[in-house]
Amino acid sequence: MRLGFDLLPILVFAGVFKAVEARADGATALANGLVGAGVPGGAVALSEAPVLLATAASVLTTLTQLAWLRVRRRRIDALLWFSLVVVVVLGGATLVFQDAGFVKWKPSVLYWTLGLALWLSPLLTGRNLVRLLLGPRYRLPDWGWHRLNFAWIALFAMMGLLNLWVAYSVSTATWVNFKLGAAVAVLLLFTLGQGLLLRRFAASRGDGLATLPVETK
Repeated sequence: MRLGFDLLPILVFAGVFKAVEARADGATALANGLVGAGVPGGAVALSEAPVLLATAASVLTTLTQLAWLRVRRRRIDALLWFSLVVVVVLGGATLVFQDAGFVKWKPSVLYWTLGLALWLSPLLTGRNLVRLLLGPRYRLPDWGWHRLNFAWIALFAMMGLLNLWVAYSVSTATWVNFKLGAAVAVLLLFTLGQGLLLRRFAASRGDGLATLPVETK
């Protein structure tokens, strides 16, 4: 449920992009009607219309999610607040300057910020964020939590670089496919692999708490 909620802006972005990409003339007219007055020259370029509309829909979706959580009196975590800032700033720059490069940086900024938070938290506060999240359910030795934390840092660093390489090596349409398909698949597979590993050790203990075997020298 939470995963679908977090992925909703990405799904909306890709869905709107795909829906309007094949209708370039109509997309341009709609984009001019919505944001044309706020862009240089007062008109949206034909090639930029799909990504501008998709960006606008993604920003609106994120704002709607935030409003829904507020109305339901649900907790809004720091990641959602940060995601909102990145979406509004880079999405707004994309709309104003008609440059898809801004919105293409958004996934990398999010990946690297998450990786930086995981890296700095043990150094500055002595807290392993992965351990804080999973600790109540699984028991690992300190070195196990350290390695798991490092694995997430490495993943986020790699995904940020990979996103920029794809963004500037292929067309915007191909980048959207990567963002919705390959990038999400990598994250899901990594999460699944982590879950299977932890469950394996939980099953081996038989008490519902996972622990990695002690290293031998």
